[in-house]
Amino acid sequence: MPIVQTVNVGKGRAIREDGRLTGIDTRPVQHPVEVRAPGPKGNGGGLVGDEVCDGRHHGGDDQAVYAYAREDLDEWAARLGRPLTNGTFGENVTTLGLDVTGAVIGERWQVGEQAVLEVSVPRIPCGTFRTWMGERYWVTRFTEHGAPGAYLRVVTPGAIRSGDPVTVIHRPSHGVDIGLVFRALTTQPELLPRLLAADELPEEAKETARSQVPMEGDRDPV
Repeated sequence: MPIVQTVNVGKGRAIREDGRLTGIDTRPVQHPVEVRAPGPKGNGGGLVGDEVCDGRHHGGDDQAVYAYAREDLDEWAARLGRPLTNGTFGENVTTLGLDVTGAVIGERWQVGEQAVLEVSVPRIPCGTFRTWMGERYWVTRFTEHGAPGAYLRVVTPGAIRSGDPVTVIHRPSHGVDIGLVFRALTTQPELLPRLLAADELPEEAKETARSQVPMEGDRDPV
């Protein structure tokens, strides 16, 4: 059965020359952590005790929890030639036995006894992530690899902890998964119209997808 291998939380620290704080340095904790819907961006993330320092770009209901698969971390560790501990990518939840890249938008996971989380959108790598990793061309390499991890909404609040089972309790039939959305938003914009089949996709991503749908007057004559 898929599990949460670790729950990871972070405190703000400065890693850039401009001194701005980031919460990307998340580390495993052994105690239960409450998850709840934080509300709009600017109100932090979904884990109590986890600091979101850039409220303009991170956190909020659609990015309440970030999940990354241990299997994908292991592949990156082999590629980079160095160990990657749980939380290295800034993820709140490191999963084991779960295909995060293949998770469908709107798919719901029950984590432990109470919490229900819903897959919303992939993580798009940023400059802070590049600085944190300290790898040349990191954003390009991460993007080309195509295993971005998934942001999750909190549908039902509750406590989660390391070792909790993860059960997929709902999976929409539209087939729009994290990998497809990531490719559409980064390297293959021709895929964007396909994203509109997923009603559960955040509105910002839907607007991007709509921008690639030809207007009636733009269609080629038959």
